[in-house]
Amino acid sequence: MSQQLSTKVADTIHKRFLNLYEGKTPLPEEILTTSLETLRSIGLSNAKTSYVHNVARFAIEEGLDHRKLNKMENEEVISYLTKIKGVGRWTAEMLLMFGLGREDVFAADDLGIQNAMIRLYKLDNTDKRSFREEILRISQKWSPYRTYACMHLWHWKDNTPMPKPAPKKK
Repeated sequence: MSQQLSTKVADTIHKRFLNLYEGKTPLPEEILTTSLETLRSIGLSNAKTSYVHNVARFAIEEGLDHRKLNKMENEEVISYLTKIKGVGRWTAEMLLMFGLGREDVFAADDLGIQNAMIRLYKLDNTDKRSFREEILRISQKWSPYRTYACMHLWHWKDNTPMPKPAPKKK
């Protein structure tokens, strides 16, 4: 639900979503019985309402149990989840980071990560392919803790850097 939305908007929509189910995380079957119109009424786009139903249907038919996903390597989880219409690599990476607690995930397609790296490393993103290769090369230095590096990059991007200390008086 949060892709391409600000954190504040995503939180608001998520709270509205949970309120549809008395504040509890709904079962996939409950989501499928919720009309697309009701899902739109909480702030989801037409496309996202369908995607929410797609995820619920996939959970019933194929399984989205954490135990099942925890047995898979990161790329296996990404391949498995991106079979769902509306779930892309970025969404799968966010699930790996925040849902499964994987420590070595680098969200190269995340605009916030890209913007932070452009500023920090003075990178040029004119050539998208070269830019992607460069941020992936840089991120290798952070392995096996690239998830934490992403968190620091997001935090740094969203906050003003600490001011430089005043020079010491002689």
